[in-house]
Amino acid sequence: MPQILPDFSSSVKLKYVKLGYQYLVNHILYLLLIPVMVGISIEVLRLGPDEILNLWKSLHFDLVQILCSSFFIVFIATVYFTSKPRTIYLVDYACYKPPVTCRVPFSTFMEHSRLILKDNPKSVEFQMRILERSGLGEETCLPPAIHYIPPKPTMEAARGEAELVIFSAVDSLFKTTGLKPKDIDILIVNCSLFSPTPSLSAMIINKYKLRSNIKSFNLSGMGCSAGLISIDLARDLLQVHPNSNAVVVSTEIITPNYYQGKERAMLLPNCLFRMGGAAILLSNRRSQRWRAKYRLVHVVRTHKGADDKAYRCVFEEEDKEGKVGINLSKDLMAIAGGRAVIDELQKNLQLSAEHVEASRMTLHRFGNTSSSSLWYELSYIESKGRMKRGDRVWQIAFGSGFKCNSAVWKCNRTIKTPTDGPWADCIDRYPVHIPEVVKL
Repeated sequence: MPQILPDFSSSVKLKYVKLGYQYLVNHILYLLLIPVMVGISIEVLRLGPDEILNLWKSLHFDLVQILCSSFFIVFIATVYFTSKPRTIYLVDYACYKPPVTCRVPFSTFMEHSRLILKDNPKSVEFQMRILERSGLGEETCLPPAIHYIPPKPTMEAARGEAELVIFSAVDSLFKTTGLKPKDIDILIVNCSLFSPTPSLSAMIINKYKLRSNIKSFNLSGMGCSAGLISIDLARDLLQVHPNSNAVVVSTEIITPNYYQGKERAMLLPNCLFRMGGAAILLSNRRSQRWRAKYRLVHVVRTHKGADDKAYRCVFEEEDKEGKVGINLSKDLMAIAGGRAVIDELQKNLQLSAEHVEASRMTLHRFGNTSSSSLWYELSYIESKGRMKRGDRVWQIAFGSGFKCNSAVWKCNRTIKTPTDGPWADCIDRYPVHIPEVVKL
């Protein structure tokens, strides 16, 4: 069987070297002092109390020596603490839960497909086969503009979806954390396929009247792995801006990107991607240490864009009729965005069913929400009451480019089962059995 996932083995080996070097640099003082302290301790234990007292009496100190020694110790301590990387905390996060009016069961989706593609029954049949094997459930949601026949992907409708998703998630984050808009120092928004002017980050600044000196960033075109790219950017900014809070917003706006043509390679995203979004609060403030849920341990990014085949595997372009859509290469179509990605990762990384349960159930309940999927998955684990202090979470995301990004978090405290959130009204029904094929 041909290899479906790209071979990143050489890149991974280099990442291990880099991580080892970072660990060495970050802990160089400890590594130097431990042998010295061990040697001194052994020598002291070999001396008797009388010998230690005589040695102390034989030492002669003057004021200059004491001042120089004190200055040297203070200097070394200052250099160490200023060069030591700041700890980045994930205080909390919030996920958007679409209203039931946006729900798209299989019957509705297929009826709309038959009406929109009535002159092309083969494309309708293709979408049905994809949906049957996608791993999606009956409660996934699409924005209001897509419920029209034909859909109305206007700029106004796209902005309306962006405001609904982003503002709802940010409002929920403010409510959960008690964060005030004036306390935000850094704002990062990532949305791959919708990049209006003014930007989505400017839209948030205007809505919440954020400070004029806020450091804002708007990332677009970076695919499903952009959420972890935003986390990495926030980490780098928090390293150089002390005592700061960073808000990261990850979403994908579906309205302007619903493909209405006939190309099969461009119809696949219609079957898999659904509306969703998340807002995350990161901080380097020491006062957040006991309150934060997680501590960021590692972020590893791999970009294969130098390879032409990898670069074009997910490509936005026009079809023969001039209709814009996302073209997925034949190599990627077999697994893109659906349950097959999870199957391949579970197999290649030798993960247990419980390890990938959150990913499967999130895909079933909410569909592929692009860069925000990771946070729905984390919320699932918390809602199941499985997150304990000291547990480590490995988030992995693939995206156009072709990129593979991952982050490792360490749980700061045992997480209480949340009473609200996207899973509040349905967590008792999960996990559910997801058949290989759902006959429609």
